[in-house]
Amino acid sequence: MNIQQFYEYCLSKKAVTEHFPFDEDTLVFKVGGKMFCLTSLKEWEKGTPALNLKCDPEWGETLRAEYEAVKPGYHMSKIHWNTVDFNSDVSDKMMCELINHSYDLVYKCLTKKLRDEIEKEAG
Repeated sequence: MNIQQFYEYCLSKKAVTEHFPFDEDTLVFKVGGKMFCLTSLKEWEKGTPALNLKCDPEWGETLRAEYEAVKPGYHMSKIHWNTVDFNSDVSDKMMCELINHSYDLVYKCLTKKLRDEIEKEAG
């Protein structure tokens, strides 16, 4: 998966917006104003891309044990976030599954009112 495919995949999800809240390097994808995915554009340019993704704590521990590419979240809560390296032992299909999982976790935590608004806009 290249950066364009990753970018389009994230933006294809309902109500996703992109931001640079920290600096001009860290691209953040949000749903309902809440972060679900972060990545460094400089790392993509260097050929060492990685994503910070929210994850269920139990599954996160399992993933860290199973994959070399999955580590505790860099500069994030080590319990609820993982940093996942591209170009390692996580397939593109699995990376999409991890992005979906992160999105779903954040989406489910939004208020019912906000979820209803998103669903209404999505049609």
